[in-house]
Amino acid sequence: MGASKKKDGAKSQKSAPKKKQKNELFVVKDAVAKEDDLSDHSDSLNEEVLEHASKKKGGANSQKSAPKKKQKNELFVVKDSIAKEDDLSDHSDSLNEEVLENASKKKGGAKSQKSAPKKKQKKEIFVVKDAIAKEDDLSDHSDSMNEEELSEDEEFDGDEQDFGSDSDIFSDGDDPLANDFLQGSDDEEKGLGSDLDSDSNSDSDSDSEGSDIEKKSRAIDAEKAREEEEAGEEMQLNIKEESDEFRLPTKEELEEEAHRPPDLSNLQRRIREIIRVLSNFKALRQEGTARKDYVEQLKKDLSSYYGYNEFLIGALVEMFPVVELLELIEAFEKPRPICLRTNTLKTRRRDLADILINRGVNLDPLSKWSKVGLVVYDSQVPVGATPEYMAGFYMLQSASSFLPVMALAPQEKERIVDVAAAPGGKTTYIAALMKNSGIIFANEMKAPRLKSLTANLHRMGVTNTVVCNYDGRELPKVFRNSADRVLLDAPCSGTGVISKDESVKNTKSLDEIQKCAYLQKQLILAAIDMVDANSKSGGYLVYSTCSIMVAENEAVIDYALKKRNVKLVSCGLDFGRPGFIRFREQRFHPSLEKTRRFYPHVHNMDGFFVAKLKKMNNSKPAPETSEPSETVEQGSMTNESGSGENTEELMDGTTTENKVLKNGSIENGKKETLAFSKNRKKRKFPSREVISKEREEKRRALREQKVVGKRS
Repeated sequence: MGASKKKDGAKSQKSAPKKKQKNELFVVKDAVAKEDDLSDHSDSLNEEVLEHASKKKGGANSQKSAPKKKQKNELFVVKDSIAKEDDLSDHSDSLNEEVLENASKKKGGAKSQKSAPKKKQKKEIFVVKDAIAKEDDLSDHSDSMNEEELSEDEEFDGDEQDFGSDSDIFSDGDDPLANDFLQGSDDEEKGLGSDLDSDSNSDSDSDSEGSDIEKKSRAIDAEKAREEEEAGEEMQLNIKEESDEFRLPTKEELEEEAHRPPDLSNLQRRIREIIRVLSNFKALRQEGTARKDYVEQLKKDLSSYYGYNEFLIGALVEMFPVVELLELIEAFEKPRPICLRTNTLKTRRRDLADILINRGVNLDPLSKWSKVGLVVYDSQVPVGATPEYMAGFYMLQSASSFLPVMALAPQEKERIVDVAAAPGGKTTYIAALMKNSGIIFANEMKAPRLKSLTANLHRMGVTNTVVCNYDGRELPKVFRNSADRVLLDAPCSGTGVISKDESVKNTKSLDEIQKCAYLQKQLILAAIDMVDANSKSGGYLVYSTCSIMVAENEAVIDYALKKRNVKLVSCGLDFGRPGFIRFREQRFHPSLEKTRRFYPHVHNMDGFFVAKLKKMNNSKPAPETSEPSETVEQGSMTNESGSGENTEELMDGTTTENKVLKNGSIENGKKETLAFSKNRKKRKFPSREVISKEREEKRRALREQKVVGKRS
């Protein structure tokens, strides 16, 4: 029946489009090419060809019992061909005549294919063998599916008749390659069916896995939503319990805190809240509470938390805004970076950096403003004990100590005085800038510190320096109007180097600041007297301290401007904050803007102050006697008994027993007129030779008295 149906289908293909028949011919050509490749096996398979050729006819009849999946796959192929035919339906009308001619030629071709070569028959036999093997594998399912197969065969045959999926060249009687083509496609379709089954199974597995993952993700999302909801409710409760308005603690609460150990977290929170309120006091302040109350509480909390005494924290609060104050105090708690100054008398910075890097030192250039500085981040060796340090290639020196020497700007072959030189960092820097030319007088009042000064001078290779041991206030007797430049790094309270010495927090008081200011005013007048105003290249004085207190910096410079013919000039430093020209009730000279202040929280170096003065002439201005107490400023020049002394007379090396009283009178056993005191100030002092002769006469008289006493 299958053969007769195929013949009927071949007849119906006379009306098929031309392109379909051409495609079928191409398929036949591909089969012929594959058979040619198997020509090497032709001799050994002659007998098998005849046997399988005889079985071929019976095999065509037995294909009715093919498994159900194979026939379904054939139906899919037929449906695909139908879709292709529909796409070509537009060309069917114009190709009817060509279709008839090709159909007639096809019949002749089918008859001629009976004399096909032997190789084609062998290829068909191999394909038949493969089909038989596959049919044997599926024989277990054939008995249970006979009825379904018969019904599906009928449907399949009907589809073939309707759509003409097969032609005469694929019939068993006409074309020996028909079985090859059909069975090969059956095999492919069978494999396709098995792939579809495996794909469907894998799809079902993936669907089940996907459903499990989806359930888990939904559970996780639900858990997150629940946690967010709980967090929101808790936040709302906290907002209701605690209002945004900060309230200062009451006296009872402060008394309770005083009896308990300090709660550092509570103190820190309260400090930040007070700073927040003070930064926007009008909007955030508590009703009925003055700014003074917040400031007083802030002082107490800062003193308790950071360990400052009441005076120092009060002075800092007066100098800085509250936000910047906290930044400054926090910066004091951290150490400043370690800095090195390259000794250009012996090496260059690049060479020194290469050597230290090879020794395991992690360093970088200090900054753009310094050509000799290096900053050290960490080191595998002690930086102060390397062979390069011992050889004097560099000096351990803070970055702020570079600034006074840079402002002084010493030139070669000059005469320079360093009033307070120990331990020698600034002195050796001056020598390096002068290239060991000229002369430097390095003075140090404290004898124990002379050892470190001389040791560093020798280690760094300085040869143009003379070490002195004088009180700085007496130096004008030796170097009056003779120095081109003078550097005064005055002794101070050290409030700018709290990170190095934390004892400053609770040891400095107003009396100590006043004593330091009194000494600094004496030293700056002595330093000005040493400068030669007629120097061709100099005539400059640099005053510096490691303090940030106004009484030790701007007040001292303002005092010097009033007492000597000097003026402030630019420091030559393009960074740093300008000095104060007004501070609370005090008003200073407007030129104090040329001074420079440096802070740890801004410049990452120790707190420092630098001012540069130029001496205009060597004569002293006439002192004003209308106000005898003019030398006493802000109580900083008073002695322990509360009475002031005439600082100018002290700086000239004279002593007086006159005391300045509140009513302005002068008492020296009897009253003297103001004109007489003015004449005394203007008198000329004897020369050194006269003084030495007088001393020798006194000594001689004492010796004679002793001899007379022994004889008697």
